[in-house]
Amino acid sequence: MSTETPSSTEPPRGRVRGLLGKVVIDTRPLRIRDYRRLWVSTVVTAVGSQLTAVAVPKQVYDLTGSSGYVGLTGAVGLVPLLVFGLWGGAIADAIDRRKVMLYSNLGVAVTSGLLWLQAFTGLKSVAVVLVLLGLQQAFVAVNMPARSAAVARVVPPELLPPANALSFTTFTFGMVFGPLMAGALIPVLGLSTLYLIDTVALFVAFTSVWFLPPIAPGAGSSRTAGLRDIADGFRYLSLKKLLLVSFLVDIIAMVAGMPRALFPEMAERTFGDPPGGGVALGWLYAAIPIGSAVFGLFSGAFARIRRQGAVITMSIIGWGLAMAAFGLTGSLTLAVVFLAIGGGADLISAVHRSSMLQTEATDEMRGRMQGVFTVVVAGGPRIADLAHGWGAAAFGTAAAATVGGLLVIVLTVATVAWVPSFWRFRFEPKPEPEPAETSTSPAANTQS
Repeated sequence: MSTETPSSTEPPRGRVRGLLGKVVIDTRPLRIRDYRRLWVSTVVTAVGSQLTAVAVPKQVYDLTGSSGYVGLTGAVGLVPLLVFGLWGGAIADAIDRRKVMLYSNLGVAVTSGLLWLQAFTGLKSVAVVLVLLGLQQAFVAVNMPARSAAVARVVPPELLPPANALSFTTFTFGMVFGPLMAGALIPVLGLSTLYLIDTVALFVAFTSVWFLPPIAPGAGSSRTAGLRDIADGFRYLSLKKLLLVSFLVDIIAMVAGMPRALFPEMAERTFGDPPGGGVALGWLYAAIPIGSAVFGLFSGAFARIRRQGAVITMSIIGWGLAMAAFGLTGSLTLAVVFLAIGGGADLISAVHRSSMLQTEATDEMRGRMQGVFTVVVAGGPRIADLAHGWGAAAFGTAAAATVGGLLVIVLTVATVAWVPSFWRFRFEPKPEPEPAETSTSPAANTQS
């Protein structure tokens, strides 16, 4: 008879560890040196950029006392994102993406430093703030497509979904904690210091990108970045029905279903905030990014799913259901829960849409597709602000949010039915082609 003690506890523990490994966020991409450097720069930039995102409207309001001028900051920031997002995508396909990230990151850092200088010296010019904001957003718009397109060149194809989950989770954490830090730091250090912290953070991010190897254009890439190259990107997209549908369903989700323009009125009239603002308003704005961040921590549960078309479709339908339920509830607690669920569904959709783009788009077109992705992400919610604002004025906030959520479901089902292959799409890792010049090899960069 064996004297060995039966392993009564180890198998369950092993099963628990195995289950957790499949559920919690997959950190395997962080073992890859070059992705780790890219990710660190994203972490630092995500938090720092939110400080400036709070500082600019706060400074404009302090200078003018007008919410109308504060609203103008949104338009000033949007136009460069739309224009330079498309052009930045073409640049990312024509030039070494590391260089694009370096120069654009440096541009963002310099404009942030100038924002600090004008605030520190007490210049008190709204025009200067808005011009610097527009310049900064132009550099951001050039940076984003190159940064996103670079991911597929620094990680093996099979790790694209978890790498995107890490990136999106980092961004949402920045959206949650950046404004909280800003609110805590302004009374202690002053508004100008927010710009200074962001400037320092951006130079840290610049250093991290500096140590990346060259990420040269692919062999078939254009060496120009003009209007013809941007038009070529749109022609390419029109022929790639899977990518086209992935953009369309995201536009549907954001334009029809994003209810943030309703938050101020609902906070006061539905959830009982005082006229000057209160707790409900803060919770409404925080709920979606909190939901995204929480779901991101457990992204192992969905990042490995290969039925990407079905996952994206169901995630966007889930977003629509959550927004419709949000419109119907009169309870702040339930409203926050529904918005958080919507934020989680949006994160799942974003992770798989980004992975689909990086897999299905050829390398010489990947930057331009990421440029379109940037435009959709930046422009959709702002169009939603307009649509929901008008809808609420005509029919009330509850109707605007609920009808918008239901429209998301109907239009998503119709769009996917138009291209049934989207629903059937499965993620299949594809090897990266050799670039025209010296490249990054994911397999060769797994050193700690």
